Amino acid sequence: MATVTGNTNGLKPKQLRDLERLAQKKGAPDEIVGRETARALAAISTELNRRVGLLIHRSGQIETVIVGDYDRITIPALANVGASGGRLRGLRCVHTLLGGGTTAISEEDVMDLACLRLDLMAVLTIRDGLPDLLHAAHLIPLQVDGRDWAALAPVHPANQSQSCIELIEALEEEFVRERPVREVDKGKDRAILVSVTTGGRGEAEDSMAELVELARSAGVEVLAQVIQRRKHIHPRFILGRGKLVEIVLMSLRLGANLLLFDQELSPSQIRSVTDHTDLRVIDRTQLILDIFASRARSREGKLQIEMAQLKYLLPKLTTRDDALSRLTGGIGARGPGETRLEIDKRRINDRITRLGKELKAVGAQRYHRRSRRRKRDVPVISLVGYTNAGKSTLLNTLTKSEIQAEDLLFATLDPTSRRLRFPEDMEVIITDTVGFIRNLPAELLKAFESTLEELFEADLLLHVIDVANPAWRQQVEVVEGLLAELELDAIPCLKVFNKMDRLPPEEQLQLALTGEGVGISALDAGTLEPLLARAQDMLRRDALAGDAWSDQEQDGDSEGEGEEETD
Repeated sequence: MATVTGNTNGLKPKQLRDLERLAQKKGAPDEIVGRETARALAAISTELNRRVGLLIHRSGQIETVIVGDYDRITIPALANVGASGGRLRGLRCVHTLLGGGTTAISEEDVMDLACLRLDLMAVLTIRDGLPDLLHAAHLIPLQVDGRDWAALAPVHPANQSQSCIELIEALEEEFVRERPVREVDKGKDRAILVSVTTGGRGEAEDSMAELVELARSAGVEVLAQVIQRRKHIHPRFILGRGKLVEIVLMSLRLGANLLLFDQELSPSQIRSVTDHTDLRVIDRTQLILDIFASRARSREGKLQIEMAQLKYLLPKLTTRDDALSRLTGGIGARGPGETRLEIDKRRINDRITRLGKELKAVGAQRYHRRSRRRKRDVPVISLVGYTNAGKSTLLNTLTKSEIQAEDLLFATLDPTSRRLRFPEDMEVIITDTVGFIRNLPAELLKAFESTLEELFEADLLLHVIDVANPAWRQQVEVVEGLLAELELDAIPCLKVFNKMDRLPPEEQLQLALTGEGVGISALDAGTLEPLLARAQDMLRRDALAGDAWSDQEQDGDSEGEGEEETD
């Protein structure tokens, strides 16, 4: 059933009926617009003195009549039918142009053509209330003269000789031929990665490389990467309109179904980009939350992730206007009632409250376990560091365990503790915790508070650093900054330079001369003896310092007691 939408304010009942009759017309599929339909379209547009547009299905059936203003027309949100993969929309748009103009096909028309993946965009000029010329444009797989679209020769609606359907089908076949051949698992997301920065390009490239690894960890196929430098972030689309059109055409050529942004997007930015591209849009924060959700194994980890996801979702929760129906009413329930949006928000808030209580109970259990550990007076060593630095591998090698350790970001999330005996008959508990990353979502850091409490009980932190990563110095800064933010920088910390075997000999020597830490290879147990000796020495010095402080306190208490007796 065709609909009439747009700026219908101020129209007379007869004009609305004329628009509804126009919506019921059907033309030949081979024609961009039928002759009689074009005549009726020109007549109603002249009478209203407004642009009027049609969205026409490939079958020739009119799906939507759009009423615009004198100088513009706005296409409403469209369904995703026919817009997946590398296919075009299956709809063409034909709208009128009043008052002439230098060019029939405007930049706005080209943006709508590209972003909505329309089959064709056609503009009908009018002369004396009658159809004059039909100007049409379509997308092309490869750029010609710097343009991603091509225009057809203007024709009168009565003289259309080229088959519209044959042209569209040929274009889709050409898009498929130009698409690179890739082996992608069925059901796997195919993404274009986007980064918009106002800073240096080098920093953006480092962050993009990390986003690629995050996508790989989430099982996403990366088809392309786009970095744009701007003076100011676009408040609506985050990137420029021209770049947005370029990305949409790229997704059409590559068969992408997902846009993955390196920056955190506001709810309005996500909606704007989604509406203009018809692609799923997620940001870095949501990607990290999805990875955590798929990797959490313990009950506590699952609760923490669910809470973080709900807190992230809550401000982004929105529904279309037609879903905001009042759900209560009738006898005993008179009044405005609640909207669906309000009910959804209330349910999420209730769920967050329940999760908070459950996490508090689990945290209490963890506190009792730590209390028993403190009574046995066993030193605790915690492994910290950037994600994928080799913490789990080091724990496995030290304790001969089989904890999951993969070359993926956030491969392990749940904290794991193992006993470890030092060479000089000293027993400690060594704990592996979740890895850090730059721009770690605030919701995630908050949700993992109870897990990170393990770090507060540590007598020594081993900061594992992947020195084979070119950006390891920046990663060290990120970890040290997060430790300071969590007020953990007062705990003794030993830097562990992992993957030293991958460095050239001169770089190994340079790191060794600094004396800042210990160089190891987490896969080679033979390289760990200096680390164990250094860690044991630091624990003993810390224990001696603690004993000295305790003796001073006891001496002070004894002096106070003596004075009291004298008095």
